[in-house]
Amino acid sequence: MPGHKRNMAGFPMEAFYEIDITEIDGFDNLHCPQGILLDIMKRAQQLFGAESYMLVNGSTAGILSAVSAVVRRGDRILMARNCHKSAFHGVMQSGGHAAYLYPDYLEGYGLCGSVSPREVERGLREYPETRAVFLTSPTYDGIVSDVAAIASLVHEKGIPLIVDEAHGAHFALDRRFPDSAVSLGADIVIHSIHKTLPALTQTALLHVQGELVDRRRLRHFLSVYQTSSPSYILMAGIEQCLSLLEERGAALCERFFRWNEAFERQMEKLVSLHILSTEMGNNQSREIFAHDTGKKVISTAGTAMTGKQLYDLLLHRYGLQMEMAGQDYVTAIMTIMDTEDGFMRLGKALTEIDSQLKAGTLREKGKKSAGRYRPRTEGGRAAVGSGKAADRPVWMNGGKAAYDMHVAMEHEWEEIPVSESPGRIAAGFIHIYPPGIPLIVPGEVFTEETAETLLSCQEQGFMTEGMQENNKVCVIGEEKDA
Repeated sequence: MPGHKRNMAGFPMEAFYEIDITEIDGFDNLHCPQGILLDIMKRAQQLFGAESYMLVNGSTAGILSAVSAVVRRGDRILMARNCHKSAFHGVMQSGGHAAYLYPDYLEGYGLCGSVSPREVERGLREYPETRAVFLTSPTYDGIVSDVAAIASLVHEKGIPLIVDEAHGAHFALDRRFPDSAVSLGADIVIHSIHKTLPALTQTALLHVQGELVDRRRLRHFLSVYQTSSPSYILMAGIEQCLSLLEERGAALCERFFRWNEAFERQMEKLVSLHILSTEMGNNQSREIFAHDTGKKVISTAGTAMTGKQLYDLLLHRYGLQMEMAGQDYVTAIMTIMDTEDGFMRLGKALTEIDSQLKAGTLREKGKKSAGRYRPRTEGGRAAVGSGKAADRPVWMNGGKAAYDMHVAMEHEWEEIPVSESPGRIAAGFIHIYPPGIPLIVPGEVFTEETAETLLSCQEQGFMTEGMQENNKVCVIGEEKDA
């Protein structure tokens, strides 16, 4: 194997076939590394600071493996409610019980802030049987939590902290980025190196340190959730990424920050649009511990535009692909592999759109006005209003769970119109992708607000995974009093 025998001369992807091999002599085995693959993992350890494993099924495989390694059937895990869907899948597969930590809310931008140490304290106090804690830091929008303080609280209980740092693999490269969760004491850290570093899609790394994680169980689940025939093309991509960072990482970071500084200065002149990193500067808000400057969160709050409308405008008029759209913002990802021209084009486009909004010559229908984010000083630190519950994502209002996720998935289910869902129990996950945070999870009870949110997302054109055709949702087959 493989059947093509690397004999694909003249085919469009000839170069890929040439390096597509399997575990032939001299090329090691990912699930029992002793040679060249082990050497790559050791190089990753040198770069990131902890025992490292290559992942060819993305960060999803790392998250599933991490959760399964520390959560046994019936165990309680305390997890941030704004985690990626794969964390919920891990809990469901392990048969564990989830309790939730809720991030603060950044009202003016309509997005989640950090998970605070005080929130983790609350969760550990309320659920003393907790066997592990799981955070996402940074979030899809670059919001970073105080991992060092949280790790200290978690370790006082003698349990491990898992951090999904999929969007922060670049943190270890330069002190001007936020500190990496590895350096701050997290026990397991997962990096999607393809998200912000020069690596092929689907490649990632898992790092583990300390004595609180059973390495045997972790390696077992890595072999469960990853293919037994890992792609050597993907693993070669990981090695090439590490080589580039070893040889040119410092120089690439230096040029990134030079171009980014010029971009940020230009964005200070915006009047109608607002960029999170620009407005915060070096100040920390009560809701945000730190923010990754590589994530450009561009707010349309207070304008005639929705985030989706700005997203579409940047794509179709300016040829600029944003990473995602929220109701009142878009997020762009800038990495060390962006070009100076890329920074300049985005800056020019936003400046032009902002001037048209200011002049009233660019208006879009269907937008309700919202307030602008304006830091205010409290005790020498910038702060942001917490926001009313009605303004927050529907999942932040603490949806009632009738069943654990894995129990709910075992029930018979039926499809019903979303308008008839309030009071019924969800039989599956529903989330907007990206970022993949479940709006409702199996076992939770639909509310009027959930139904309205789902219909609104559909109307605005968001990709709502888990919704069925004709605005139907899956619920447990028999009604249950909520």
